Amino acid sequence: MIRAIEKQDVGKAREIWNEVVDAKNAFPQIIGLKDDEEAENFFSSQTYTGVSVDDDSGEVAGLYILHPNNIGRCGHIANASYAVSSKFRNRHIGESLVRDSLKQGRLHGFRILQFNAVVADNFSAIHLYEKIGFKLIGTVKDGYFTDDCYKDINLYYINLLNY
Repeated sequence: MIRAIEKQDVGKAREIWNEVVDAKNAFPQIIGLKDDEEAENFFSSQTYTGVSVDDDSGEVAGLYILHPNNIGRCGHIANASYAVSSKFRNRHIGESLVRDSLKQGRLHGFRILQFNAVVADNFSAIHLYEKIGFKLIGTVKDGYFTDDCYKDINLYYINLLNY
């Protein structure tokens, strides 16, 4: 089940977020959310934060944030980030989160969802986005830096009005 984040979810959502940050292979952040207060402020500052709750355990298994990609004349374009706990991977939770973000994007008045920095060797994410219908805009050579290594990033978008 995917629903809006609630106060009791913040600690687990922070753990999952920080797990992805610490892996250094997907998110641009260098340091994670330091405590639950910072996490609550971060998640509540988004247009929408959704969590996937495991049906069996009731545990938060993943989350996404949705927010404007830009302002003003480009404010109709959203951006999103997704994180799934390593404990719950390979269960199609990521796909459910992405599909829910498309629905929420439309409900919140966005017309386009754009990803600015999909690391080019994040093959599972790329496969998922392309399966859903995201279109590749282009590639930025050496756009992502981690551990003394530069990697290419891909930019993707999908028109929410057609989804």
